[in-house]
Amino acid sequence: MTDAAAPAPDKAPEKMIEVRGLLSQFGDRTIHENLDLDLDRGEVLGVVGGSGTGKTVLLNTIIGLKQPEGGTIRLLGHDRADLSSADAADIERRTGVLFQQGALFSSLSVLENVASPLVEHTKLPKSTIYELAELKIAMVGLQPESHYLKPAELSGGMRKRVGLARALALDPELLFLDEPTAGLDPIGAAAFDDLIRHLSDDLDLSVFMITHDLDSLYAICDKVAVLADKRVVEKATVQELERSEHPWIKEYFLGPRGRAATKTAA
Repeated sequence: MTDAAAPAPDKAPEKMIEVRGLLSQFGDRTIHENLDLDLDRGEVLGVVGGSGTGKTVLLNTIIGLKQPEGGTIRLLGHDRADLSSADAADIERRTGVLFQQGALFSSLSVLENVASPLVEHTKLPKSTIYELAELKIAMVGLQPESHYLKPAELSGGMRKRVGLARALALDPELLFLDEPTAGLDPIGAAAFDDLIRHLSDDLDLSVFMITHDLDSLYAICDKVAVLADKRVVEKATVQELERSEHPWIKEYFLGPRGRAATKTAA
């Protein structure tokens, strides 16, 4: 009688983002030093940190809007320092970005804004492009009457949703969000959190999200990376971070406006 076969070891998760030893500088000012960070496939990662810790600098460096002064970045399996034009195009097609202010084209309608990545990256007929754009607009909860409005005619929450629809136009695997609930009222922010969580689950998205919103961290993030001391000092669940001894993390989660402090008081 032979022994039962040993169970296969768990396969390591696929890394969508790998940052190692990142150095970011502006002149003599060092923003990041020896910063390491991973994002696994299917993970919703919140990125938090105090003012000046370089959250948006980190995002811009990962997506290629800023060149690092040192270290390595691998994005979707590609080394950012050694990209061919084909690799760069592959990354652009497989990622979506929602910038903090939406970054919509002011002269284009909602439909034209959402269609713009499809126009740039595909050779689909115009009619098909607009049909796909209409589907993405519906996916983020906007009505057909919004299609021909210009960004100046939209509320802040609507602009966020249009920016998200455009970020999703090419069916990306990886989504970057920069303060997605900033400027929204609590009801609008909660609705946007629900939308991101549902889209992540339904579309199998991996999400890198910069936020100051504690509610968003609790509602939709699998892990949270904390920027302090020029690096990622911890990456863990919010429940684990509530028990952290790092001074900034304790103040953030246990301070007067922290959820953990509210629960303790109750």
